[in-house]
Formats: sequence, structure tokens, C-alpha cells
Amino acid sequence: MKIYVGNLSYSTDSEELQRAFEKFGTVDSAEVVMDRNTNRSRGFGFVEMPDDGEARAAISGLNGREMGGRTLKVNQAKPRNAETRSAYRF
Repeated sequence: MKIYVGNLSYSTDSEELQRAFEKFGTVDSAEVVMDRNTNRSRGFGFVEMPDDGEARAAISGLNGREMGGRTLKVNQAKPRNAETRSAYRF
């Protein structure tokens, strides 16, 4: 299951994100999304966990918890919809 993690501290890196989710089970990948121009965190990331039960436990266990001084927003990631994305890139 792919999990969206929002409201991350700008100092949180992918390794720290992975460690937080590993407390709930196996993590295939964890990535903090970085801005292409500034190479700074955009304040959100994605985690992939192969076991749905472990993923749901991680969502309920981490949503609303504090990490790096910020309250996390954690939920199942929604599929990307090409129609809702802007046709323009800046």
C-alpha cells in the first residue's frame, strides 16, 4: 500500500521517515519529496508497505502524532489523476 505523509518538518529526511514506519512493519520504500529547484523538502512524502494490515496500523499509529515538531497527516495515497494536474510546468 502506498501511504501519503504530510506536514513533515523540512528537516525530515527519507531515512528518518522510513525508521518511523518500520516500527509497524516492513517498508519497501520511503521518500521525502524534494523541490527540484531548491533541493529542499516540500514537506510531504510517500511510504510503500507491502502488507496492507501493517500499512493500516502505521496510518492509524502515526496520523496526528508529532514528528520533528509537526503534527503528521498520514493516509492512504490516492492515485494520481492526470486530469486534475495542470498542463503547464513551471
